[in-house]
Amino acid sequence: MNEITDLNDLRLFVEVVEHGSFSSAARDLGVQTSKLSRRVRALEEELGVRLLNRTSRSLSLTETGRQFHLHCLAMVAESKAAKDVVDQTQSEPQGTVRISCPVGLLDSGVSEMVARYVEKNPHVQILIDATNRRVDVVEEGVDIAIRVRLPPLEDTDLAVRQLGLSIQILVASADLEARHPAPGSIESLREWPTLSMASRSEKFVWNLLSADGQSISWSHRPRLATDDLASLRLAALRGIGVAMLPRELVDTDIQSGKLRRILPELASTPGLVHAIFPSRRGMVPAVRHLLDALVADFGELSKKWRDGV
Repeated sequence: MNEITDLNDLRLFVEVVEHGSFSSAARDLGVQTSKLSRRVRALEEELGVRLLNRTSRSLSLTETGRQFHLHCLAMVAESKAAKDVVDQTQSEPQGTVRISCPVGLLDSGVSEMVARYVEKNPHVQILIDATNRRVDVVEEGVDIAIRVRLPPLEDTDLAVRQLGLSIQILVASADLEARHPAPGSIESLREWPTLSMASRSEKFVWNLLSADGQSISWSHRPRLATDDLASLRLAALRGIGVAMLPRELVDTDIQSGKLRRILPELASTPGLVHAIFPSRRGMVPAVRHLLDALVADFGELSKKWRDGV
């Protein structure tokens, strides 16, 4: 026997049986009785069997119809369960969210933001790919890719949502500061050991902005260069050299006095921290709510910086 071409006919058949008549089922479904009768008769013709015994006053199942009805009930129940799954995922955050994020951003507070979100949403599973490479959110099935770029952002067909700003500042340990005269300008750091992010060209330059918006490029020869921000922070804490690090990464160290801000009138050009995701349409609550939480958390960080904390 061939497959049934229209599974909706099975649901209509169940409705007729449950209501006990075509007219009652038609009223409940909001369709014409004649149309409903034609659909069930077409189903019987497609199956090649009679499912219902019809008289002018009654309606009853044939033996084949009774067995067929049991399977139809199971199908309708499964259909409802499938719909309930979709409805549930659209009403509350649940399911798996795949995130890609640079290691430095994770260390600078994103990991804590995600942990708070997971704590508040026990039905959500977060899978984080901690990587500095540029991921393809569509090809790799990533729900959210968090990135930081200098403005302006490049054009893309993907959806973009800005989360906040990331500014790098110059910091040194209290011990290192005590061993050198207080710097009055960037050139004063010539006598200080420095640390830097890795550079393929092995040319190390700090690009900074002064308080009046003047651009400053300062070349130096670091004692240590690495593409791992956590290693740079650790080296700075041990007094190995001055480092330019994300403000949010060293905030706790500055508050505790382990690190001091050097030349506070200088900072990097603000980088735009943003989320890339495939589309705003059809976004499940777990992804949408996580984006909202990240925006709120970065907003709190920005407020703290504006307040001078």
